Amino acid sequence: MSDLSIRPNVPFDLSPLARLLADEADLALVNPSAKHPFDPLEWQEKWLNEPDDQSFYLVDAAGRDVGFFALRIGIGPEVRHLVYVFVEEAARGGAGKQLAAHAEEAAKELGAMSVTLKVELDNEPALAVYQAAGYEELGRSNGMATMRRDLV
Repeated sequence: MSDLSIRPNVPFDLSPLARLLADEADLALVNPSAKHPFDPLEWQEKWLNEPDDQSFYLVDAAGRDVGFFALRIGIGPEVRHLVYVFVEEAARGGAGKQLAAHAEEAAKELGAMSVTLKVELDNEPALAVYQAAGYEELGRSNGMATMRRDLV
């Protein structure tokens, strides 16, 4: 797996995300509450609409968008909540670790002291990535683990 970088979703553009989430199963994993098929207007108005939300694309060495994540304000501005994480299948295998590191760096640049997230318990690869990255499991409910990693 080549090195991946991130680029802020500025200016705000959801066409790469629409391509990444064209498969309804992928869309359902990233956001089970979203309309199918992907609706950019819904995402702009409902899922990525908070003024302090920051979203990013994961970019491969060729400059192709291969993933996405967003950082929302968590419980207070010093906490960022990692949401809508996705890496296309062709880029998987090491990409999750890089995405987690990039998300933490982006959160630090936004003034966060910790990152929280929720991950489905049956998503073993993602759970393993977050555990290996040092996320602490805070609790489990409804098939989800809530995790946190302090950045300072």
